[in-house]
Amino acid sequence: LFLFCVVFADNNSTSYIGSFKIGVNVDFCLHTGGNYEYILVEKRGEKKNVGFIQLNRPKALNALCDGLMKEVGQALDAFEADGDVGAVVITGSEKAFAAGADIKEMQNRTFQECYGGNFLAHWNRVSTVKKPVIAAVNGFALGGGCEFAMMCDIIYAGEKAQFGQPEILLGTIPGAGGTQRLTRAVGKSLAMEMVLTGDRIGAQEAKQSGLVSKVYPVDQLVSEAVKCGEKIAANSKLVSAMAKEAVNAAFELTLAEGNRLEKRLFHATFATDDRKEGMTAFVEKRKASFQDN
Repeated sequence: LFLFCVVFADNNSTSYIGSFKIGVNVDFCLHTGGNYEYILVEKRGEKKNVGFIQLNRPKALNALCDGLMKEVGQALDAFEADGDVGAVVITGSEKAFAAGADIKEMQNRTFQECYGGNFLAHWNRVSTVKKPVIAAVNGFALGGGCEFAMMCDIIYAGEKAQFGQPEILLGTIPGAGGTQRLTRAVGKSLAMEMVLTGDRIGAQEAKQSGLVSKVYPVDQLVSEAVKCGEKIAANSKLVSAMAKEAVNAAFELTLAEGNRLEKRLFHATFATDDRKEGMTAFVEKRKASFQDN
């Protein structure tokens, strides 16, 4: 038997958060270091310039076990090194983006193990990728799943998506950025309510609060996220990385420091061939042909 913290439904379709035991047919989270076991990876878009990662533990509602997160890191590393890829889309299933972290893996951990081993630190790889990352969230994005989505640069949501940080119901708190990124995205009051009660918000409320940028019908979500990735990938990858760095700095720096960094990065674009090509193409009324240098 295996224990997960997931969302499930009873016969009346009322959703609950809880932990329960499931049978031996579950896809146990054992990472072998070979081919991907818990994610599907490919390139999408007309020019195959959008990296695509789909979480693939359907029986566990894409619970984020250690093996899955290591595989995501490996796939992101590969896309980072791929000169053809200009953006990455991460998604789950229509039922669940990711319903939470794998509680079985952390149930018996001690403080010494967590602190000494810097538990969950490798999850941050998602937030350190230089290329833009888009989360396409259908269904449940709860606990670690919500934190995972918030590590991405852009969040698109399906109409039935639900976001939440229910860790308080398990006697703990978010540990992968939930208290920090959620507060920066939606403000103190809503973040405090979600973290202290475990309550969820739907896609429209998430959009109104600033957590997600677009809401689409469930069956259109992934294709729309890929379209966004294609738009991004059509620009200079070098300059896109500079733009991403500048926007992310707004969460870390004072206004004066952020403006100073932005100015330096803006000036740095004048050392690139792509800046010269972009402005020349504009003056000559033609489409720019960026070479990523």
